[in-house]
Amino acid sequence: MEKKKYNVKTIPPDSFFSEPVYLEDEFVLAAPEMLFTREMINALDAWDFFDVYSAGDPSQDYTGHSDDAESGAYSDAAPLWDSEKNSKAEKFFASFLKYVESVFTQVVIKGALDFNAVAEQIRAVCDTIREDRQLLLVVQKNKLASPTDNYLAFHTAKSTIISLVIGNHLKLPAHKLIELGVAALFHEVGMIKLPPQMYLSKRPLQPEERRSIRTHPLLGFNILKSFDFPQAVTLPALEHHERENGCGYPRKISGNGISLYSKIIAVACSYEALSSQRPHKEAKNGYTGMLELLKNEGKQYDDAIIRALVFSLSIYPIGLNVLLSSGRNGQVVDVNPENPRFPIVQIFGELTPDGKNKIAATSQDELYIVRPLTKEEINWE
Repeated sequence: MEKKKYNVKTIPPDSFFSEPVYLEDEFVLAAPEMLFTREMINALDAWDFFDVYSAGDPSQDYTGHSDDAESGAYSDAAPLWDSEKNSKAEKFFASFLKYVESVFTQVVIKGALDFNAVAEQIRAVCDTIREDRQLLLVVQKNKLASPTDNYLAFHTAKSTIISLVIGNHLKLPAHKLIELGVAALFHEVGMIKLPPQMYLSKRPLQPEERRSIRTHPLLGFNILKSFDFPQAVTLPALEHHERENGCGYPRKISGNGISLYSKIIAVACSYEALSSQRPHKEAKNGYTGMLELLKNEGKQYDDAIIRALVFSLSIYPIGLNVLLSSGRNGQVVDVNPENPRFPIVQIFGELTPDGKNKIAATSQDELYIVRPLTKEEINWE
């Protein structure tokens, strides 16, 4: 069925489309069961996505799809989710997290850092992303920091992985990916100079505490500079809270005045923060976090970097738990390389004849995503 183009501003708010809606004819933006809300319209318009595509029509009444079609297994992806590879990805993330903690400890206790050693560790992360990007994204997404865990290390490890995924999408050469990864690993290093209760507090911060928190970019920059790290790596520590519109801190620089690595880390850091639980807020699901960034309120972020994030993880990000049209719960595990409009999902509770977890390609007419699951709805069958 041929898709039609709809100008975003002409779509009635809180309407249902009779067929899935696509962003730039590539990624599913909304399934028929999902309201096309005013918030979504405003977010798309603010990010200069003026048109969306659908073979259906908008209506105030939901017409629905039939749920009786069966989907075929996505055979090429099935080996990806065997227990051995999943365990390997989990162990790698755990070891990387432990490494981040050890590096921060070196800075605090020994006052020493070896750039070349850190670069080698980042090279290993780059290799793992190249080999098992989907698994690593899912594993890091599912790992939540407990009250006893080092929140700063969790945030750093996850932000570094997301930054490198964006860098890969932008086709940065290997040496620049390593620089980006080292910069991402140390973008919050200035926080170690501040009392943990400031950034772990469940209460609103006092004005003086907020001013102290805002010193961490300069503190981090000075720490890295004292170790003679290259400027490409030290600048993101200083600039990751700068914004395209000049409303960031500490220097209120804007646009081309902000380095590329800083722009990438700003988006990765913000997405990680939106989709992770913090002491003072609940986590948003990946879909909601992605829409939040798509709003780009006040043009805070570089559009090209947000676009790279969206096209790397899709609107339904890898690791997102979803309700499927079959009534099963599932998890997005990859973008379908043959048809990127429909992500690949793992179906919970369904196995292939050889006992492996079932992986399926979603489609317009068969298995499709209804909506993201809430935290309470997730059912690991």
